[in-house]
Amino acid sequence: MQFIKTHPARIYAVLVAALALVVHYVPDLPSALILALAAAVLGIGEAVQRTEDGKTAAAGEDEHQADEHQGAGEPTA
Repeated sequence: MQFIKTHPARIYAVLVAALALVVHYVPDLPSALILALAAAVLGIGEAVQRTEDGKTAAAGEDEHQADEHQGAGEPTA
């Protein structure tokens, strides 16, 4: 589970690529199924993007707090 939380964008990319290959090589799939899967992929992509944005924001906050902590005892000019 930790791997999924750490690498959601990579997992998403692999799954989308595999789905594209299945759609290409299995032409008998019903179009309704393909459209439903496309909608699901877009929804999952949004969730992955929000997860990655949250990780980026958290990393920026951690860096900002570390900068404040390092400069707390130093006099300012």
